[in-house]
Amino acid sequence: MSLHQRPHQKPPATGDSLPVSSTSAAPSRPLPLLTLPYLFSLLALLLFAALLLPWGPTRPSSVPASPWRAYTLQEAAAFAAAAGNGTLLLAAVSGPYLPFLSKWLISVRRAGRADQVLVIAEDYETLDRINAAWPGHAVLVPPAPDAQAAHKFGSQGFFNFTSRRPRHLLQILELGYSVMYNDVDMVWLADPFPYLVGDHDVYFTDDMTPVKPLDYSHELPPPGKKGRTYICSCMIFLRPTEGAKLLVRKWIDELKEQPWSKQRKSNDQPAFNWALNKTAGQVYVYLLPQSAFPTGGLYFKNKTWVKETKGKRVIIHNNYITGFEKKIKRFRDHGLWLVDEHSDQSPLGRI
Repeated sequence: MSLHQRPHQKPPATGDSLPVSSTSAAPSRPLPLLTLPYLFSLLALLLFAALLLPWGPTRPSSVPASPWRAYTLQEAAAFAAAAGNGTLLLAAVSGPYLPFLSKWLISVRRAGRADQVLVIAEDYETLDRINAAWPGHAVLVPPAPDAQAAHKFGSQGFFNFTSRRPRHLLQILELGYSVMYNDVDMVWLADPFPYLVGDHDVYFTDDMTPVKPLDYSHELPPPGKKGRTYICSCMIFLRPTEGAKLLVRKWIDELKEQPWSKQRKSNDQPAFNWALNKTAGQVYVYLLPQSAFPTGGLYFKNKTWVKETKGKRVIIHNNYITGFEKKIKRFRDHGLWLVDEHSDQSPLGRI
């Protein structure tokens, strides 16, 4: 029976068929609107409405949480390249890598190139944090990867993280800019741009540790035992030429053809080398001098070579070692962890 209807009442059981006098009829009962069941139902309805319709004005979900969420790679690249006459420096980081980024930025600033830096932030917290301290120098290219899964070298998360790199580079090249990419476990001791001689499509460094003569060839080295070269994908300079774009597109294709698996715990570097080998003769390449751009497996382990080539260093790569703490310790042991005493020189301040 509805709470909004009163019950049908039967007429009094009398033999008189005449209508009951209005003076003798029982008084009419009001609708039972104030009964306890009704009040409970009304209260439940109000609570339900309050949950579905929050109090106060709401912001549409399409509105960005901060102005940097709508910042595009096209806008960010134009901003950084404007400081470098059409050339920008690119790095990519998630939150745990911020101390490494800060160290790298100190060294880049000392070389007078910090204004050209664009950081690809791989999570929104990092995007906002960098731009709060250094507006315009960070951008996030959606979708944001799972940054927490990208820390362990050889993991699928690390592969997913690094495989985004050539897509960013290709987009920048197609915008018409030259771009130098660096991993942030590098440190600059001098400006590398005077070493980018000639008008080559791409410049890169060797990832091998055997010592080369100072006058070795700047051509692409011959393939190694695995049928490909061992060029480092962590330091690359590209001009916006058709040859450079061809190489990066091939790099992207190789990553698709050789995805990460448990058996082949790959990263982006083998695919880069296959792309170099398969485009040989179509791309004008330049191998940078080992004495100026040493791999970590050479610089940190061959003291004799370091003494013999003293004063020639430009960029040192802290690779051939894994783990944040191990890398930091090695930098500190060689006086290269600049954030300890020079955080005031970082555009990000103290991290």
